[in-house]
Amino acid sequence: MNGMFGMYIGDPSYFLYLMPGLLLGLYAQIRLTSTYSRYIRVPTQSGLTGAQAAREVLDRSGLSDVPVNIVPGHLTDHYDPTKRALFLSEENYHNPTIAAVGVAAHEAGHALQHKAAYGPLHIRMAMVPITNFATQASFFMFFGGLLLRILALAKLAVIIYGIIAAFQLVTLPVEYDASRRAKEQLISAGIVSRQEEPAVRSVLSAAALTYVAALVSAMLTLLYWISFLRGNDRR
Repeated sequence: MNGMFGMYIGDPSYFLYLMPGLLLGLYAQIRLTSTYSRYIRVPTQSGLTGAQAAREVLDRSGLSDVPVNIVPGHLTDHYDPTKRALFLSEENYHNPTIAAVGVAAHEAGHALQHKAAYGPLHIRMAMVPITNFATQASFFMFFGGLLLRILALAKLAVIIYGIIAAFQLVTLPVEYDASRRAKEQLISAGIVSRQEEPAVRSVLSAAALTYVAALVSAMLTLLYWISFLRGNDRR
């Protein structure tokens, strides 16, 4: 097989590597959607919106200079370390619900990591440019595989997916730590009660599973290319 098309069609082992990550990713997305949809309709006892909850967490941590802004889209919430600013989707910014304050506090947790110089966060920040390049390159690999010798493509794929897998591996502790900080802050600030804590945990756990799925998918793809190279070396 001299092209990637032939590899995809003629090598069923690729799909054996691919399917677990796809299925886990699908399950993670369904779980996140259903959990978020459920708790975006459940109001918090405190009555605070996502924006107010994020502001409270930031102010209590000495980060009153970090702004909380609105960003378009659904679940587009994020913390931008280069701008030192928090961005919440309109739904989470305005809603006084369990899901909104959970997501908002999670993103505020990244700001707390930044202030504390949390190691994995800084590693992830440093990896962003090369990971963005690797991710873009992975999209062109299918078409490039039609023109390149398969062995050369496989070596390139190991590098590309190795970078992506490493980034996802670093991302996992960053996201789980942000959720841990969020839950602690929400309880200590009285934004959510002890009775509401399991609901917040469900929202954050569902979101975290998407990162686990991304890591599994990247690792399995990397393993496929490594096994492909080893198979060629034995021929």
